[in-house]
Amino acid sequence: MSIENLFYAVPAASLIALLFAFIFYRQMKKEDEGTPTMKQIAQYVREGAMAYLKQQYKVVVIVFVILAVFFAVLAYGFHVQNTWVPFAFLTGGFFSGLAGFIGMMTATFASGRTANACRKSLNGGLKVAFRSGAVMGLTVVGLGLLDIALWWIILNAFVVEASEAQKLVVITTTMLTFGMGASTQALFARVGGGIYTKAADVGADIVGKVESDLPEDDPRNPATIADNVGDNVGDVAGMGADLYESYCGSILSTMALGASAFYAVSPEMQMKAIIAPMLIAAVGVVLSVISIFTVRTKEGAGMGQLLKSMSVGTNLAAILSGVATFGILALVFGTGNSDWWHFGLSVVAGLAAGVIIGKATEYYTSHSYRPTQKLAESSETGPATVIISGVGLGMRSTAIPVITIAAAIILAFLCATGFNLDIMADGVLSKGLYGVAIAAVGMLSTLGITLATDAYGPIADNAGGNAQMSELDPEVRERTDVLDALGNTTAATGKGFASGSAALTALALLASYIEEIKIALQRAGEAIVGVGGKIIEQASDASILDVLSNYNVSLMNPAVLAGVFIGAMMAFLFCGLTMDAVGRAASKMVVEVRRQFREIKGILTGEGTPDYKRCVEISTKAAQHEMLVPALIAIIVPVLTGVVLGVAGVLGLLIGGLGAGFVLAVFMSNSGGAWDNAKKYVEEGHLGGKGSDSHHATVVGDTVGDPFKDTSGPSLNILIKLMSMVSIVMAGLTVGAHLL
Repeated sequence: MSIENLFYAVPAASLIALLFAFIFYRQMKKEDEGTPTMKQIAQYVREGAMAYLKQQYKVVVIVFVILAVFFAVLAYGFHVQNTWVPFAFLTGGFFSGLAGFIGMMTATFASGRTANACRKSLNGGLKVAFRSGAVMGLTVVGLGLLDIALWWIILNAFVVEASEAQKLVVITTTMLTFGMGASTQALFARVGGGIYTKAADVGADIVGKVESDLPEDDPRNPATIADNVGDNVGDVAGMGADLYESYCGSILSTMALGASAFYAVSPEMQMKAIIAPMLIAAVGVVLSVISIFTVRTKEGAGMGQLLKSMSVGTNLAAILSGVATFGILALVFGTGNSDWWHFGLSVVAGLAAGVIIGKATEYYTSHSYRPTQKLAESSETGPATVIISGVGLGMRSTAIPVITIAAAIILAFLCATGFNLDIMADGVLSKGLYGVAIAAVGMLSTLGITLATDAYGPIADNAGGNAQMSELDPEVRERTDVLDALGNTTAATGKGFASGSAALTALALLASYIEEIKIALQRAGEAIVGVGGKIIEQASDASILDVLSNYNVSLMNPAVLAGVFIGAMMAFLFCGLTMDAVGRAASKMVVEVRRQFREIKGILTGEGTPDYKRCVEISTKAAQHEMLVPALIAIIVPVLTGVVLGVAGVLGLLIGGLGAGFVLAVFMSNSGGAWDNAKKYVEEGHLGGKGSDSHHATVVGDTVGDPFKDTSGPSLNILIKLMSMVSIVMAGLTVGAHLL
C-alpha cells in the first residue's frame, strides 16, 4: 500500500470515533431518567447550560468575524499572510466549539440518568457516567481528525508551489493556522465556563455551607442549579475545547516539522513524516474505543478499587498504543533504516510521560493517599492552616511533572536522532525536534479514553446534586459521592495530563513558528544571514539554526530576555485577571443568595421556592463580561511583541510563557484538586465528619481552590498554546514590520 493511500485510515478512524460516540449517546438516552422530580431538576440544568452556551457563542462569533476580517486584510491587502488562513481559522473554531457543545449536551442528559442508575448499583452509575464521558472523548478525537483530513485533501488539491517539497511545507504550515481558531474558541470556553462555574460554586459554598450550614447541592440553596450548570459549561464544554486544540496542535505541529526535517532529503520522506502522526492518532482512536469497554467495577467498591477500574482502561490503551506505534512507523518508514524505531522510542517517551504525570497528580490529589489526608488533618487547627498546607502541597507537586517533561523532551530528542548530540550537524536539530513533537502525539494518541475519564467527573458531580435535590435514599447519595470523589481525582489527573501535553505541544509549536518565519521571508524575497555569516538566498533552504542566527536569538540578546520576562509575566497576569473575575462574579452571587434568604419567606424551612433562574442569569452575564479582557490580552500581546521586539522577542515570549505557565498550571490544578478532596475526606466521616469544625475549615479551602483548579490553572494550558498559535499566524506581520 502506498503512503498516500495509508492516509485514508485517518478519515476512517474519525468516522469510527464519531460512530461510537453516537452509539454511546443513544445507549445513555435509553436509560431511565428517574422520578418526575429528577427529570425536572435535570431539565433546569440543561436549559441553563444551553442558555449560557447560546449567549457565549454570540460573543465568540463577533470576535471570530473581526479576527477573520483582520486576517483577510493581511492576506489579500498586504500580502503578508497565507490566503487560506481566514478560512482555516474559522473551521478550527467551529469544530472546537462543536466538540464542546456535543459533550456538554450529553453530560446534561447523562447526570440524571447516572443518579437513577445509582439507585440500583454503583457499577450501573459508573457505566452510565463513564460511557457518557466517552462521548466527549470520542467526539473530540473524531472531529479533530476529520478537520485535519479535510484540510489535507483540500490543500493538496489547490496549493501550487515550485517544487513538491516546498508544497508540502506550505500545506502543513497552513494547516497549523486552523489551530489558532481552535485555541481562541478553547480560551473563551475555558475562561468563560470557568468563571461561570466558580462564581456559582463559591457563592453556593459561602452562603449555603459556611453561613447557613446547608449540605452540598441542597435544593434550598438558590445557587445550586447555577453550580450544576457550571460543572457542564466549564468542566465539560471547556475541557473538550481545550483538549481538542491540544490534540490538533500536536498532530499539526508534528506534520509541519516532518515536512521541514526531511525537506532536503526527498518529498517521499517528507510525506512519510507527515502521514506518521496522523496514523498514530488514528490507531489511538481504535484502541481507545476497545479500552473503554474494559472499565467496570464491583458493587461496594471503594475509592482505591474505582481508581484501579479507571486505570485498567487508560493503561491498556497506553500499552497497546505504544506497541502499535512501532508497527505503524515500520510500515510508514520501512525497516531498511533505523528511523522507524528511533521515532517509536520518542513516542514511548511521550506515552510514559503522560502516565507518570497522571499517577503523580493522582498521588497528590486523591484522598486515598497521604498528601491529601495530611491536608485534611491540618483542618483541625482551622482554615488558615488548610490554605497554607494546600499551597505548599501544590508547589511540591510540580516537581515530578516538570522533571518528567524535561526527561521526556531530552529522551524524545535523543531517540529521534539516534543519540546524536551534535545539533550543528545537518538535519540533527530538525529530526530531534520532530521526535519531541511526535512524543506529544504519543501522549495524546489515547485521548479518546483519557478525556472520557475527565468528562466523567462533572457528570458524577451533577448526579450527586440531582440525588440530593430529589431527596433520594441516602444510599444513592453515598454511591454518587464515591463516583464524585473519583471524578475529582480523574479531573485533576486530566488537568495534569493536559498541562504535560500542552508543554510538549508548545515546544513543537516553537519550532513550527520558525518554519513560518522562513515562509514569510521567502514570500518577502529576503535572504537569510545564516550560521557563520553565510548568505542563503532562498529562505526555504535555511535550517532552524540559520534562522536563529539571522535574528540573533541568544540569551545575550536583550530582545529575547525582555520577551522571556513578558512571557512569564503573562502567566501570572492571566491568572490574576481570571481569579479577580471569579471573585467579582462570586460576590454578586453571594449578595443574591443572601437577598433570597432574607426576602423569600420559607426558603430555609423548605416551604418556599428559591429563584434559581436569577442565579443562573447572574453567572451567565458575569462570565460573558469577565472573559473578554483575559482572552483579548492573550491574542494582542504576541502581536505587539512581534511588532516591537521582532522574531527574537516573540521566541523569548513563548519560552517564558511556556516555562512559567506550565509550572503554575500544575501548581494551581493540584492545589485545587487536593483542597476539594480533603473536604470529601472529611465528609466521608473522618476528623468529625460533616458539620464539624474540620469540615468548615476544608470547605473554606475548597472554596479558595475552586478558581485554582477550574478557572485559572486549566486556562494557562490554552494561554501558552494560543500565544504560540497567534505568533505563527502573525509571523508574516512580524517579519514585515521589521523589513520596513
